[in-house]
Amino acid sequence: MIKRFAFKMFLKPGFEEEYEKRHAAIWPELKQMIKEQGVQNYSIYWDKDTNILFAYQECTKEGNSQDTENVDPITQRWWDMMADIMEVNPDNSPVTIPLPELFHLD
Repeated sequence: MIKRFAFKMFLKPGFEEEYEKRHAAIWPELKQMIKEQGVQNYSIYWDKDTNILFAYQECTKEGNSQDTENVDPITQRWWDMMADIMEVNPDNSPVTIPLPELFHLD
């Protein structure tokens, strides 16, 4: 069964190009690890008026890519690298706010 997750994150002002640049060069091992965790169809959108990032992903396993329990070293390195351009928690994970699904059309 595929589960859908949506959440928002917060980009610091002035870092839009840097955020896009870093994601254009996402590490192959990070992409592979995300897929192995059952995450697929993962997209991130940017609202330029608010600097809010909206993320959507579908997961075939329990959890999603923003789970902060038992974080692997690859994810932690990515979070550490992104911490200077995003609002983050004390462990450098991005501040995320889950968004409830109100409508879906197959």
